[in-house]
Amino acid sequence: MMKKGKVFLVGAGPGDTGLITVKGLEAIKGAEVILYDRLANPKLLVFAPADCELIYCGKLPDRHVLRQEMINSLLVEKALEGKTVIRLKGGDPGVFGRVGEEAEALVEHGISYDIVPGISSGIAAPVYAGIPVTHREFGESFAVVTAHDKSKDGHPDLDWKSLASGIDTIAFYMGISNLPFICENLVKHGKSAATPVILIQWGTFGRQKTLEGTLADIAEKASAEQFSNPAITLVGEIVSLRKKLSWFEKKPLFGRQVLLARTGTEESAVAKELTSNGADVIEFPKWKRSRIELDKEILGSISDYERILFASPESVSEFFEILIKEKIDIRRLKAELFGCSMKSLAALNKRGFIAELESKMSTSGRLLVVGDSSIKGHQYLNGDQFITSKKEIDWNHMQIFTRMIDEAEVNTVIFPSAASVAVVMEHGIESGLISADLLDSSEIVAFGEKTAGALKEYGRKPNVVPAEPTKSALVESLRNSVKGI
Repeated sequence: MMKKGKVFLVGAGPGDTGLITVKGLEAIKGAEVILYDRLANPKLLVFAPADCELIYCGKLPDRHVLRQEMINSLLVEKALEGKTVIRLKGGDPGVFGRVGEEAEALVEHGISYDIVPGISSGIAAPVYAGIPVTHREFGESFAVVTAHDKSKDGHPDLDWKSLASGIDTIAFYMGISNLPFICENLVKHGKSAATPVILIQWGTFGRQKTLEGTLADIAEKASAEQFSNPAITLVGEIVSLRKKLSWFEKKPLFGRQVLLARTGTEESAVAKELTSNGADVIEFPKWKRSRIELDKEILGSISDYERILFASPESVSEFFEILIKEKIDIRRLKAELFGCSMKSLAALNKRGFIAELESKMSTSGRLLVVGDSSIKGHQYLNGDQFITSKKEIDWNHMQIFTRMIDEAEVNTVIFPSAASVAVVMEHGIESGLISADLLDSSEIVAFGEKTAGALKEYGRKPNVVPAEPTKSALVESLRNSVKGI
């Protein structure tokens, strides 16, 4: 009899990937199957193993949203196959997340599970808008209320009198469509029409959008602005603190919705820098590496090479891992070591080697170029090539990328290298995953003149070229760009 698997019911947090718990992230890293919701930031799926099965539980163009009963059945089915299953839910699974129903289904089938709490959107979104949900001077009671689930005649069936008279601050989840009804009933049951209200859409994302008003006028304002879910509606005098405490929206790149081209498999340091400065970043594409048959002849004659050039930091790690696996003593290396980038040099330094950039490499002596399958087309004088792995686009994530790009309003496209230009043009635009119109409407940023030249080959001209190819120069150039956002 097959051993039963285990299920983790995980809160993904409100959107900012940095807000997931350590336990939640560790669960994702060990997953064999992940069932994820629309409100769980799909960027978190990057941390899943390459062979993990990803199942989207939200609405897709070719099917309706998965019903709760089907989700319960899938959790049971995959766990009975002996797999480690993650149910990834936006916010906290215990706050309007139906975690109780899912746990009940698992109990009925004797399946072991953990519930991993997450930060709830009703608390996080207001804080990112500069509003703590409690304050000694503005109120010490706080309520979270669903404004759409199992409601009467499409309207929430609530104890309006208790909410209006007994609660200082109220967070309504997904209440935009019922906003006139909510405001009307709060005022009818004792809340002042002048009570401040704020709507927070996509809270904690760089695309966060807010709209302020009162119970008397917020519904009309929301209609005029065509404000929509996903959003939190926060009601209470505490909203007035926003004028003093707003912090997230003051970050230098807040409002930037960035498409960042990538050529490597490691998490981008550029993406981290942009995000920490308030930008909302989507990376394209996601790459994966797979094992290939190694050239044992080259490994056997590794001491004959006088120069070894590493094409990427990943190739450094893979090369030395291969040496260990093949039981090749590192002391057999007699060559001078070089790297194609500063990151490659840093990777070598971490392993105790002092290396130089490729530009300082002499042309004499037998050369070995180490890299993944992407180096095959490059020619080096007197050079052999050692391929450490096969690098290819992870098409398993393209459906996720499509969803992210559809939900965002990209206004900035960044190309960190000349190679990244070809990636976007050939794998993104030519395949139809990225609209060519996106480049027309966005500010285009190129790292260096070589990258600008690559863009020119495709008939594109960058709006911004940072003074130097560094993260700090990029942030500064975006802050000061003429086009602006």
